[in-house]
Parts: sequence; C-alpha cells; structure tokens
Amino acid sequence: GELLEGLARIDVRFHLLLFRARPGQDVEVDETPLAGEAAEGYVERVARAKAESGWRRMMQRNLPRAPVLSADTTVSVDGTILGKPDSREEAATMLGLLSGREHDVLTAVALKHDDWLESVVSRSEVRFKKLSTAEIADYVERGESDDKAGAYAIQGRAARFIVELRGSYS
Repeated sequence: GELLEGLARIDVRFHLLLFRARPGQDVEVDETPLAGEAAEGYVERVARAKAESGWRRMMQRNLPRAPVLSADTTVSVDGTILGKPDSREEAATMLGLLSGREHDVLTAVALKHDDWLESVVSRSEVRFKKLSTAEIADYVERGESDDKAGAYAIQGRAARFIVELRGSYS
C-alpha cells in the first residue's frame, strides 16, 4: 500500500502484478524466518524472493518485459523478528512487547529485470509510549493489526503510540 502510494506521488507509472494462488497451491515466497537469521537479512531475502517470484510470473503469463519492484517490512525488538500476527491474540502480545520500548522497523525494496536484481534496506528506530491493556485491545479490535508486521501500521491509528522516530516515516 505505502509503496504504491509513494510511486504514485512521484508520478511513476506502474501495473500491479497480482499473485493468484490456486487452492492447494504452495506459496511461492515463504516468509518464515530461517533459524538464527538476523532481521535485516530476513527482510532483504524476502523482498528479493518476491521480486524473483514476480519476474517468473510475468514471464509465465507472457506479459511485456518490465522491471519488477517488490518490498517487505518487518519489525525487530531485541533481535527478535515480529512478523505478521496469526491471530488478534498474538497481535495483542506483540503490541505488549513493543509497549514503552524502542524497536526497529526494517523495509527492504528489491528491483528485478532480466538477470539483474538489486535491493536495499531502510532501518527506522521507533519508540512506543507505554500502552495500556485497553489501548492495545481497542487497537487490535479495530483490525489495524491484521496482516501487519509487528501488529501495527505507522500510517494508521498506531501513530499516536509513537513518542520517538529516527529514520523514514514512509
């Protein structure tokens, strides 16, 4: 979402390459962290795998050749990767872990064209205020934590949780 909005703001023309998985089909990009994998390496690996997967799908569909851009974001606290929560209960646990603490938000962007693949990682340091149980429950109940790394989106209502940010907001 944010990547597409950013491209539109700077007048970059693009087409979305949708991944239409069929029932029973294996997921082409596994977002499970590898044992002992550092957050920065993880997020870059996933973004690169998404770009490679997008390129393969573009070729399989006989679409006109064009660069494929992908991105992935993860949250890391004390070296632990916080991916997308599997449930709202897990989302509440993640937000409780981030409450009153600093954590890293890492976004990797990858660009693939023919045999060329380039990627870069952006790191932002974010500190949350101390969150009450009620604030966490309210946020999770609204659904903003669904499908979000670290169970929050800085562009939404979670912005009010942030007391300090060093790095890129977007």
